[in-house]
Amino acid sequence: MQKQCDYREAVKTKYPEQVVVAIAKDEGGRPNPVTLGWTMIVSGHPPMMAVAVARGHYSVETISHSKCFTIAFPSEHMAEAALFYGSNSGRNVDKFAQMPSQMTDAQKIDSVILQDAVANFECTLESELEVGDHIIFVGKVVASHVSTEPKKRLYTVGPNHQLGSVDASY
Repeated sequence: MQKQCDYREAVKTKYPEQVVVAIAKDEGGRPNPVTLGWTMIVSGHPPMMAVAVARGHYSVETISHSKCFTIAFPSEHMAEAALFYGSNSGRNVDKFAQMPSQMTDAQKIDSVILQDAVANFECTLESELEVGDHIIFVGKVVASHVSTEPKKRLYTVGPNHQLGSVDASY
């Protein structure tokens, strides 16, 4: 049975929600990470992924400028960094200088991959779609990387940016 309710009440049931860190270089060549919860796989053939970024965020400028971006699935040990990357603007702060992460250059695009992540996906920008207060960036996956060590993925597990891992039962 269902009851009708306000959107704000119903959307609270979304947890756990996946978290990604999207990274694109700005005009000066500086990589800018942003933590996002609104992301999805949009195609299997060819492999494509999308992220939704709020219109006013500096990451809109960096992705639009660089025409490519990395999507990293952060590990549970990256919670502090993920919270920092999502709470500070790259317009004002060099996020990697303030909250370092082990990274290496991406192989097929002009970006970086996060070594402590569960996985990284190098994407070339295929399209942008303006939707309400966000822009959806769709990227074609041109290279994928996974951790050589077992790691649990980071999720938003509750309101107010509560981050943690989730034990999946199959």
